[in-house]
Amino acid sequence: MVPARRLLRGLLYGSRYDRVPWGQRVYVRPGERLLREAQWRWRIRRAPVTSLAEYGSELPLGEIEEFLSCMMCGESRQQPLFEPTGAGKGGNGSTWRYHVVRCPSCGFLYRNPNIRPERLGDLYSSGYSGFLTGTYAANRQRRYNLTMQAFSPVLDDGEGRRLLDFGCGVGLFLELAEQRGFDGYGVDLSPDSVAQANARLKRARAYFGAPQEVPEIAAGGFDVITLWSVLAHLPRPLEDFATFRELLAPGGVLLILTVNAQSLLLKAYGSAWSGFTKNHLMFYSADTLKTLLRRTGFEGVAYAPHYGDTVEAGTTRLFEPLRRRLRQAVEASDGGNMMRALAFADEEAIARWGDRLTIHRLRDRAAEPDGRDLTDTNLTAT
Repeated sequence: MVPARRLLRGLLYGSRYDRVPWGQRVYVRPGERLLREAQWRWRIRRAPVTSLAEYGSELPLGEIEEFLSCMMCGESRQQPLFEPTGAGKGGNGSTWRYHVVRCPSCGFLYRNPNIRPERLGDLYSSGYSGFLTGTYAANRQRRYNLTMQAFSPVLDDGEGRRLLDFGCGVGLFLELAEQRGFDGYGVDLSPDSVAQANARLKRARAYFGAPQEVPEIAAGGFDVITLWSVLAHLPRPLEDFATFRELLAPGGVLLILTVNAQSLLLKAYGSAWSGFTKNHLMFYSADTLKTLLRRTGFEGVAYAPHYGDTVEAGTTRLFEPLRRRLRQAVEASDGGNMMRALAFADEEAIARWGDRLTIHRLRDRAAEPDGRDLTDTNLTAT
């Protein structure tokens, strides 16, 4: 029997959007973007706001979990929104379930209860490398190349430049970095992934553990640090990003790819959103990422819209009116289901790499000698 929602969509839209990948249809079907935005606003208005004590009294706490206040602004109140559940995503196939709340002050979305930092390795201790080299890995290097193209020429030529891939997995990106001439290093919490990475790599080297535990990495001086689908996995992002800032050399940049918590797909599908996977802990929008970067000493950030991997790669061919509508909707709304960001360590980085990019300045007003407020303003670097 055809589900009622599918039948209704068929009556409304017919088959004319069948060639559009599923993840992009919400952006091109007439009226759907406005409908999903209204649906989201209604969800937020209806969600109760509760104290952390009240919230914690209603939920069991697992052995490796802890209750949190908002990492971005310190707000202790919660808006319970979602209860994702699934099996076999990002791990050993066991069924998983968790709760996602929204900060009523700054809008940050995060899992609560969350994973205690000292137990984070439990999520990756076994079986994770198999996930990374299975179906998940089939198109990873294509995604890396598309993102690097979006921020060209930052990663075009690595000759004489040091690169750290934080959460390097089995070394799929480090392999590309080698080919582009980078002096590449990686760290990961999965020991079997690190072993597979080192078997794959020629000159680059992957290490198990944290950056501070590896002398070659703790010395810093990196021109580029990359976080490929890693940000959502970090239980203490402020501490980690402060470390990244210290590890970057003058003129250095931090490249981030993560799921987008402003995505129309999240607003449309709620707990069934593809960004809610077994090991994801926190979910960022462009605004909450700015907060994280500002608080940890970065100078600016630029974003690149994500229209879908197959559309950008040209393997999905859309008629020009649909392609134009997709681009306009993505750029006018959330930037796509994945968020691609390039963070600049300092003014030197902006001057060197910011040409042709729209830079969101992150300094506080008090830091500006002429009193201009550059926080969250859109300035095209020259």
